[in-house]
Amino acid sequence: MKDKAYVVGVGMVPFQKPGKSDSYDVMATAATRSALADAGLDYDKVQQAYVGYVYGDSTCGQRALYQVGMTGIPVLNVNNNCSTGSSALFLARQAVESGAVECALALGFEQMQPGAIGAMFHDRVSPFAAFDEETDALISNPDIPLALRYFGGAGKAHMEEFGTTLETFAKIRAKASRHAAKNPVALFRQEVTPEDVLAAQVVWPGVMTKLMACPPTCGAAAAIVCSKAFADKHGLDSSVRIAAQAMTTDGPETFGAH
Repeated sequence: MKDKAYVVGVGMVPFQKPGKSDSYDVMATAATRSALADAGLDYDKVQQAYVGYVYGDSTCGQRALYQVGMTGIPVLNVNNNCSTGSSALFLARQAVESGAVECALALGFEQMQPGAIGAMFHDRVSPFAAFDEETDALISNPDIPLALRYFGGAGKAHMEEFGTTLETFAKIRAKASRHAAKNPVALFRQEVTPEDVLAAQVVWPGVMTKLMACPPTCGAAAAIVCSKAFADKHGLDSSVRIAAQAMTTDGPETFGAH
């Protein structure tokens, strides 16, 4: 890599419950404009955009960014499930560090529906088919929504391997609430104690309560990423550098748990 990547501007919109937020294009446009304003940069200086979302038709990124400006830059849409936003940032950083561009936009948004997360396309093989087989073999409890079995199952495995307690997970949830209470764009801003978390409705006995489960949420966030030379040229604040990122996918051991 030729250069390091710097984050010179960020923007977010308030996160909302499904049905309470603006449309994805409105949220994404607002987050992008906020990031540009934070950087002190015009959109026509951005050379590529990586736009992450899961729930939406193809080219939602173009729909959102055309309302910011139609400069003809490449707009690449990214769908990588729970790592979608970080994947967009990963690609923007790579583009800058490789020297392919001097300035890139990483944008992420989601407009979700109420209720437990489930499959959207029922006429084809699910990309999670192999994971579902492993999950069913390890956790045979159809009353628990599949997404909670994935993540709750990971917590359960951590408990079994390392002796982690439910009380520890409750403390982590309480810590997150203290951060959210100070974040004006967070969805839930009520501070809770570990005792509150443990006393909440039980979703999975011994593994998870309702306050440990992440609900569907709608929102958008953006970051302007550029090289040091670009930042210096345009008088941008280059005090925030991406020190490192790593990304990996599954190895064969993932499908050999049982």
